[in-house]
Amino acid sequence: MKKIAIFASGSGSNFQAIVDAIQGGQLAAEVSLLVCDRPGAFVLERAERYSIPTISVAPKNYPSKLEYELDILKELRAREIDFIVLAGYMRLIGTTLLNEFEGRIVNIHPSLLPAFPGKDAIGQAITAKVQVSGVTIHFVDEGMDTGPIIEQREIPLTEDETKETLQKKIHHIEHQLYPETLQRLFTTLK
Repeated sequence: MKKIAIFASGSGSNFQAIVDAIQGGQLAAEVSLLVCDRPGAFVLERAERYSIPTISVAPKNYPSKLEYELDILKELRAREIDFIVLAGYMRLIGTTLLNEFEGRIVNIHPSLLPAFPGKDAIGQAITAKVQVSGVTIHFVDEGMDTGPIIEQREIPLTEDETKETLQKKIHHIEHQLYPETLQRLFTTLK
């Protein structure tokens, strides 16, 4: 069973989906740590409900990204984390964590990458008036949503699609696809 650390910055709906999948027996993993870069984010409350250990680290309290990631790395090592799962974590992962967890950091993104990387992918898709958007799960590298793609799922858009309606569709797919993909990944990476 893989020991995972989930990194999140916001409400934590994908965090919740992963915990639900573990509790429901669909994902053989243990969430050993939540790393949150925004003190006060709702995901911290979600973790507390399940007695999942958390660290809330504000990057602005560190002199450099290196110091910030070294502090996180110390916690990951102490808990013998096997895999990092990004779930709405709004920071680029630096070389400190990338080197330590090479090939073992995964992210979920609300578009069909390489289309619409970075922030507000859903808004970008609406503005571009695309007919199809979707969800991508990928390995993390040093770029912005540029790592090798593991899984994608398409979502057709309607003519009257809004940012809110598309976001709802994307969350619905994310909450199913992420735990399923993680389970496949963990069983192939023994």
